[in-house]
Amino acid sequence: MITCRNLTLGYDGQAIIKDLNFTVKRGDYLCIIGENGSGKTTLMKSMLGLLRPLSGDIVFDEGLTAGTIGYLPQRTDIQKDFPATVREVVLSGCLKRLGRRWFYSAADRQLAAENMARLGIAELADRSCRQLSGGQLQRVLLARALCAADQALVLDEPVTGLDPQVTAELYRLIEELNRAGVTIIMISHDLGAALKYATHILSFSDRIFFGTRQEFTALMGQEAQA
Repeated sequence: MITCRNLTLGYDGQAIIKDLNFTVKRGDYLCIIGENGSGKTTLMKSMLGLLRPLSGDIVFDEGLTAGTIGYLPQRTDIQKDFPATVREVVLSGCLKRLGRRWFYSAADRQLAAENMARLGIAELADRSCRQLSGGQLQRVLLARALCAADQALVLDEPVTGLDPQVTAELYRLIEELNRAGVTIIMISHDLGAALKYATHILSFSDRIFFGTRQEFTALMGQEAQA
């Protein structure tokens, strides 16, 4: 689905990540982990087409582009104060589908309704986003991302600031989406969640690791014994 070949990323000609190679296949659940400043966000921006690589290539499968990947950004206070209803925010995920149309179509509205139902927020459709809890707002933004693209989602620290119960519920929803065929690429500091849910892990530490969750677990065991 997405292949990164000999990728070097950075800013103003200064490399942060060098010679990165990995592949995301359809249906994968990839967790990208590492300390702040290790390059996770730089990689995410490059995959979304917001930052050009210094060298190397990001190759997308046929029918997929950087612009057709759904994106759930980190939570901000601005999102909580956004003066719009849940339905309006979810529908805005269909903006790229409008083309030359001025208005949302019946199909757009149906898609928004289906994704609200899918994420358990249909009863909140007419409520202002200002009235939502943190967990409810994350569900709204996840539904919006699904309206934008239902093949692959990039999630940037999706549970930051949420309490443990809401965090568990959101992880469950993401797992259900993945089991339904949505490819998940998640940036996270939560190693426990990565080891529980991910099929593959990309780790930026002293050296870059990419492989299956089982391979990463085995490597951690070897390093612990060393």
